[in-house]
Amino acid sequence: MHGAEFIQDLAVIMLIAGVVTIVFHYFRQPVVLGYILAGVIIGPHTPPFELIQDDRTIKIVAELGVVFLMFSLGLEFNLKKLSSVGITAFIAALAEIFLMTWIGYEIGMYFKWNTMDSLFLGAILAISSTTIIVKALDELGMKNERFAQLIFGILIVEDILAIGMIALLSGVAMNGQIDAGDVFSTVGKLSLFMIVALILGLLMVPRVLAFVARFQSNEVFLITVLGLCFGFCLLVLQLEYSIALGAFMIGAIMSEARHMHLIERLIAPIRDMFSALFFVGVGLLFNPSVLLTYALPIAVITIAVVFGKMFACGLGTFVAGNDGRTSLRVGMGLSQIGEFSFIIASLGLTLQVTSEFLYPIVVAVSAVTTLLTPYLIRLADPLSLRVAGMVPARLSRAANCYTEWLQSVQLHGDRAMLAKIILRIVLQVIVNCAMTAAVFVAGIYLFGVIEQSLESSIADEQIQKAIVWGGALLISLPFLIATYRKLKALSLLLLEITLGAGGSGGNFRRGLRCALVEVIPLISILVILLLIATLSVSILPSGEMLFLLLIAAAMLTALLWRTFVRWHTRLQIALFETLNEEVDEKS
Repeated sequence: MHGAEFIQDLAVIMLIAGVVTIVFHYFRQPVVLGYILAGVIIGPHTPPFELIQDDRTIKIVAELGVVFLMFSLGLEFNLKKLSSVGITAFIAALAEIFLMTWIGYEIGMYFKWNTMDSLFLGAILAISSTTIIVKALDELGMKNERFAQLIFGILIVEDILAIGMIALLSGVAMNGQIDAGDVFSTVGKLSLFMIVALILGLLMVPRVLAFVARFQSNEVFLITVLGLCFGFCLLVLQLEYSIALGAFMIGAIMSEARHMHLIERLIAPIRDMFSALFFVGVGLLFNPSVLLTYALPIAVITIAVVFGKMFACGLGTFVAGNDGRTSLRVGMGLSQIGEFSFIIASLGLTLQVTSEFLYPIVVAVSAVTTLLTPYLIRLADPLSLRVAGMVPARLSRAANCYTEWLQSVQLHGDRAMLAKIILRIVLQVIVNCAMTAAVFVAGIYLFGVIEQSLESSIADEQIQKAIVWGGALLISLPFLIATYRKLKALSLLLLEITLGAGGSGGNFRRGLRCALVEVIPLISILVILLLIATLSVSILPSGEMLFLLLIAAAMLTALLWRTFVRWHTRLQIALFETLNEEVDEKS
């Protein structure tokens, strides 16, 4: 009976994991390594007994582990945190990912591995371990120090970029080669999906959870949370994206809910159990014999991870305007790989594009770097002082001058406020354009279904296309009007800066300003409509029908302008209320 075998396998996994992690905890070692070792002990590669009866158990354990691990990482993610981490996190994270991806690829090529192995190795080395770093800093009592806050910001950015890397690697694996057009297409589709899913999720999910919380039943609330989590993961799978993306995004959406603390408290035991199962599953796939066969690559990759990340993250942090001591502490704190590396390695095995030896190598490197993490964090401060004493005085003065210069050119006061306003308007324009594009993309996907339903009553395909495209345009009108208004405000703001105040400069300058304020947004909207037509070319009606639809849309816009503005304003207010709502500490 398969059910009995599964229970037996699960019992073996939990018993061995419990014993090994107790030992690791007693000796003050990372329990993550205990989970991995437990998986190695009971795995099929460790004689004399094969304790796991069914290989499907490993796959089920790994999939559930990925869902709950990524869901918990999403809960720790927060849009307000992302806005507060500053430019340092973005520069350091990008420097780390680009440099480590290149280093990993070159290492693979040096050992004469195939292109896919080398490419996946680069992606595997690019992302540090959020779980391991947070636990290490917590145990060392350093979570509140400035360098630790910078590390947390970098990890937030890394998590977002890692999701994009998983989607890109999936596309590359399917096509078998790297094509610039495919990369841009994948990034565009992924960005569009993430923006739209995030906006719709923030509008709906926190309100659903607030409604369910009124019942004051932890059971009902927990089941609702799990239902939303797995339901969103299913949606993401239907759209042919990774389940890790779905779990992370729904976690990030729920992190903005008022009852986030209640979610964390209820999900914590389940998260701990399935996270443990995930890391046990990592150990189950580990073949210890690889340690001897690939000892040299493991040593080289470990050295590359420690010193490469130390250099990349430290350099990125310094370039962003931080002192050398803080930069070195950040670099040494991020010098390891972990859960995302396992997920990327598993993706390669699942898609059957990477060699079997790559996964055990990744596990071995992760184990070594995880053990080194607390020691590197402790060593960073005294090492930074020693390095500072060894640096030539001229170089030290140049570095200090650079830091002072960067701080001096930062915007302050009215300029900083003006930059924030411009950035906010640009983000709102991007969001509205993304929502408009999403409506037409949905129309393309639904056209087949709608075509079948209209086939009996409307046989003309052009009329069918006109109905679908016109319906999408109607739904998009509030977003297009909002885009026009935001672009008009942005044009007015930029022209006030460049041409001066509206009351000065003579009639010609005032006339030019007024003309540009009206013309620039109008041209922008026409460009957006042209891009929409290109995007939806498969459902675009004939020229005559398209002209009639645009005329009808213009008339409808003139008649219902205020109504559309009011609808969009309500949506915007609801979104801001969700983002600015205080988390309920009593939950």
